[in-house]
This record gives sequence, C-alpha cells and structure tokens, in this order.
Amino acid sequence: MKIVLREIIKRFGGVAAVDRVTLDVSDGELFTLLGPSGCGKTSLLRLIAGFYTPDGGEIWFGARRVDGLRPYERNIGMVFQNYALWPHMTVRENITYGLKLRKLPAREVAERLDAGLAKVNLLGLDGRYPGQLSGGQQQRVALARALVLNPDILLLDEPLSNLDAKIRVQVRAEIRTLQRDLGITTVYVTHDQEEALSLSDRVAVMREGRVLQVAAPKELYERPQTRFVADFVGTNNFIPGVCRELGLVETPLGLVRGRPGGGGVMPGARCVLAVRPENIALGSADENTFEGRVILASYMGNTLRYDVDAGSGVLLKVDVRDPWHHEVLPAGQTVRVTFPASAALTLGDE
Repeated sequence: MKIVLREIIKRFGGVAAVDRVTLDVSDGELFTLLGPSGCGKTSLLRLIAGFYTPDGGEIWFGARRVDGLRPYERNIGMVFQNYALWPHMTVRENITYGLKLRKLPAREVAERLDAGLAKVNLLGLDGRYPGQLSGGQQQRVALARALVLNPDILLLDEPLSNLDAKIRVQVRAEIRTLQRDLGITTVYVTHDQEEALSLSDRVAVMREGRVLQVAAPKELYERPQTRFVADFVGTNNFIPGVCRELGLVETPLGLVRGRPGGGGVMPGARCVLAVRPENIALGSADENTFEGRVILASYMGNTLRYDVDAGSGVLLKVDVRDPWHHEVLPAGQTVRVTFPASAALTLGDE
C-alpha cells in the first residue's frame, strides 16, 4: 500500500509541529522518520494513523484519501513506544483483543493468534502475562497484536527505545526480516540514527516540523545536503571556512580541497567542510595534510578515536579502525592528519 502525504500541516497553539510535509512512501517500503525530540516525527506518524487531524493537506493510502477517516477505518497496525499492553491480560488476550472487537469467528481468531505468535517467535508463551516477559518479548507481543489485524500499513513509534542495547539490535533485525517477508508498507519513527540506517529502505530527516532530506541510508550518510543532517546522522568534523572556488575552501588551517555538497555553496560564501572521522588518517600524506597534537585517545572496541588539536581552534576526531595493531599515542604527541578531497563535503554554514 502506497502512502502519499501532500502539504501536511499540524499546529498545536501557535506552533507548527508539522509544517507543509510532502512525502511518498512506496508499497512495501520500510520508511523511517528520523530526528531529535520535538522535531515532529511522532506527530506526523499520528497524523498518518488518524490520531490527529491535519490542519491542512491530504493523506492518501493508495487510491483512497484517508485524512478524514478514523483510525479503525484506515486498516493500520500500530506499535507504541511503551508497548501499551494490558498488564491484567495474558499474551493471548492482548494479541486477540482487536480481533474480538471486530467480532471475528472464534476459529479465525485462533488461527490468526497462532500465525501471529509464530511470526514473532512467541509460540508457547501465550498464557503468560506481560509482567512475566522480558522487554524484547513484550515488544514482540505488541508487534504480533498489530500484525494479526492484517493491516495494509504498519506504524512503529520508537519501538525499541526501552530495550537494552543488545536486545535492541536483535529485535530490530527481527523487525526488518519480518517486514521484508511480509512485504508490508511500514513507517518507523526513531531518534537513533544507527537504527534508522540499519533498518530503512529510505529515511526522512526532520527538524522543527519540516523534512530536510529524504534518501537511502548510504546516500544520507555520504551525501548529506545540510550541516544539520551531516551532524545528526553519524559523527562529522566541521572545518569552517569561505568558499574560494569550486572544490577549494579557505579555512583556519589554510586552503583545503573538498567536493561540492548540497545547497550549491557559491564562491565568497561562508561554509563548512564536513569530514567523517573514519576518513581521516594519521601519518600518510594526502591532498589535505595538517600537523596536530593528540588531546585524547578513546578506546571504543573496534575503533580507537583520537581528538586532535589541529590549531586555530579546529579540533578533529580521527578514527583508527584496527586498534589491535595500533599502539595508542599519548596525549601531547605531535601527529600528521590527512584526508583526500573526496572525503571533505562542502556545505552551507547553517
């Protein structure tokens, strides 16, 4: 089921929580709304679900306009951040609650229950209560409850935020596998950029009610169109400067070669060069080479991250990807940091 949003507006008082958002979600796509708290992503999800009524714009599910319909008329499945399970009901009762409200025959309810339990790996646990389950299992119950309704569209609002790190990675992989197997159109809300990149077919980055960029994860990470997107998605170093000509920026470190980014920064305009820590090397020469001094070394398991003072107020984060074969440099050590022009993305200074 395709989802089309056209110029959607939602105001709370004098604040536009959703400000003229236009999006197209393809049939069978896992589409993620990503952004910080208060950016409007959950409000937009609730508009799609029908819990909020837009103040302007149109929402279409396939060929059907739905912004005037109630939630139960839209045939959606919803998974909430806090799971929203009834604590006094068993797993079986929680999952079948919506089916019984629809007054389906008992045999069909039982069949859908068994299928739902199998999909989320909860067979044999249907007699337990939510309090007897782990957080990951509770999330699976919430997911099964949504799926047994056979929805056209699945909506997930920060579904993993209450889980421990390891369980979160496991459950998100299960969600992605299940979504692909079912081919159900899914809109997923999160503030976690790693979660968004690993799960999504495409991601929309939101800020202050607006969509700044929509792209596949790889494009979003490698070609952010604004400084905000470059800063929010992953880690970036930002070197301030003035664009002198295409691919050449005057910075406090001297002239730095880069590549054009989004927004078309013109010669004479203030800008920043965005350089990922993993694209900066220590020691070897490249198109951009600077002297610096180690301030801090942070061991992160599969990565060793240095904070390097490159002078003139520029602090660079540099990642060594194979710390096993690298002797940690002490604070105060002088180093040479280098990166190619292709690693430095020129963006507007905003």
